[in-house]
Amino acid sequence: MNAEFSRTLSLLRQEKGVSQRTAANALDISQALLSHYENGIREPGLAFVVKACNYYGVSADYLLGRTLSRDGTTIAPEELYDLSDEKDNAMRGSVLAMLSKKLLVNSIGVLFDLLGKTGSRDAVRAASSYLSTAVYQVFRRLYQASPGTNPDFFSVPERQFNAGIAEADMKCSEVDLADALAAHAKEKGSFPSLTHDALAQNYPVLYQSLLQIVHSTGERVNKSFAGRVKNN
Repeated sequence: MNAEFSRTLSLLRQEKGVSQRTAANALDISQALLSHYENGIREPGLAFVVKACNYYGVSADYLLGRTLSRDGTTIAPEELYDLSDEKDNAMRGSVLAMLSKKLLVNSIGVLFDLLGKTGSRDAVRAASSYLSTAVYQVFRRLYQASPGTNPDFFSVPERQFNAGIAEADMKCSEVDLADALAAHAKEKGSFPSLTHDALAQNYPVLYQSLLQIVHSTGERVNKSFAGRVKNN
């Protein structure tokens, strides 16, 4: 079993809104054993996996982290809905570039729709600033690496950019976003439902892209962190 299994097993129980004791009884195992499974301390047998799939209404592939679709189906890059209106060939490029664009465009569409539903303009502005600076950095790195480009194209001096001023700006925007959302919550402002079922229902096509980014980014970050710890 992999780490994704234990994480998914725990999340499914929490999403179902039941305690470990209740789930363990339904799955015919002890609470202690279920805790071990959810924390990756022990690996279950096939019989448990089948019971868990039936109990939570998901496929084995989903529970084992082999697919992001609960019924076990997979989605190809060309099947991802493209929220953007740009359909000309100039925007397509390689398959990897096209897939990455779709994943990001679709996911950002979901994020801003969710932020818009909170009604917090400060949160929307902060999120926009954060993502805009990320786009700025990627384009500037590409621009700088390209031969013959004019370094004066950007208003931020190259020395300051290379020193990390853009990263600092992103961090400030991230803090602004956290503060705006905290203030909204304190004022008891409304938040859209963020459960899997609600997101899948409200964004039946786009949510798949957001799930993919959450999954792949989590794996990449975990692997990077594990590698650094091992090297140290």
